[in-house]
Amino acid sequence: MRVLFLSLTYSTVEHKSFYETLLQQFVSHGHEVYVACAKEKRDEEVEGLEVINGIQVLRIGTGNITGNISPIEKGISTLRIDGQFQRAVKKYYGHINFDLILYPTPPITLVNTITSVKRATGAKTYLLLKDIFPQNAVDLGMMKKTGLKGVLYKSFRRKEKKLYQVSDYIGCMSPANVEYVIRHNEFVNRKKVEVCPNSIDIPYKVPAFRKISKGIRKKYNVPDGAVIFLYGGNLGKPQGIDFLVKALYEVRNNPKAFFMIVGAGAQKYLLEEYIRDKKPKNAILLDYMPKDEYQQIAEACDVGLIFLDHRFQIPNYPSRLLAYLTAGVPVLCATDPNTDIGTIARDNGYGFCCESNDVKAFAKAVDSMILADREQMGKNAWEFFLKNYTTEIGYNIIMKHFEQ
Repeated sequence: MRVLFLSLTYSTVEHKSFYETLLQQFVSHGHEVYVACAKEKRDEEVEGLEVINGIQVLRIGTGNITGNISPIEKGISTLRIDGQFQRAVKKYYGHINFDLILYPTPPITLVNTITSVKRATGAKTYLLLKDIFPQNAVDLGMMKKTGLKGVLYKSFRRKEKKLYQVSDYIGCMSPANVEYVIRHNEFVNRKKVEVCPNSIDIPYKVPAFRKISKGIRKKYNVPDGAVIFLYGGNLGKPQGIDFLVKALYEVRNNPKAFFMIVGAGAQKYLLEEYIRDKKPKNAILLDYMPKDEYQQIAEACDVGLIFLDHRFQIPNYPSRLLAYLTAGVPVLCATDPNTDIGTIARDNGYGFCCESNDVKAFAKAVDSMILADREQMGKNAWEFFLKNYTTEIGYNIIMKHFEQ
């Protein structure tokens, strides 16, 4: 098969893309893989074609879309990107008869590119639905459905519907995502929507379920005997950082728990203010760090934390879960009531959960985790990863549609 992958970002020589491991599964099974991705104005990469680990990669010059940019610049770049992709794909890949087109969200704005390639080649189309946009922006108050601001919402909603319509298959992050898509899009055939979550390669070594964290404890002054709770990732609106601050304050006098927060984002300042003003003895805030260094901390910690803003109406499934599972640590999830990442963890014996508007419930979950058999929960986490989140599994979910 000839596979075309369309995405805003992809690997460079120095940095491996989250999606490259999945695409490498296609390569290892004898398929030809072609990538088309954006080279934003600020990026240092060169426009044009290159080959990375046996995959042909086309970098297409676009405006700046991601990062800390003005809404006007982002809006203009977003409106232009579909045409830029369509022209570049036709120029460089127009002679290739593709069998499968893969594309994740975000963005939802490449629908014309997908449609044109599908019409020209007869390829099947598979949407890897990671974010449900624009509803997620509405949930966080960043977009409205009515008034002048509603014009933008309606435009993106039309594009979202077209994306679902042009997709032969839609792979969602979890069962709750599947049900949400079907319930809010009556035109979508239930049979083409399935669970196809994020996936990564199996690590080279099995994690140590009995944690040995002397080095980490010494480096960050973690008290002996305290259970280390780790949060690593973005510190922005979607993560509900205001609740995280309140939750940390609620458990500030718990000597059996120590909280390590690692990351960066628009609302990191809320945590910086809390650490500066309250000077908690059981919490530390660390800057973003390289993946390998962070993984060492993840492997030494006792519990992984996941936070989501309580306003979300759409189910979310943060990818940081995989770092915890592959480190063999249980998770504590504080989320909105629509997201099923916490209930899945609880029902499969590798986590506890609470809603992200209840600090008392969070404190109770912390106490429960301190008393729990975390070693067994870590083993459950590892087993759940092996059964659900490896790239081989992701590949098989997609390819079963072509082996009938």
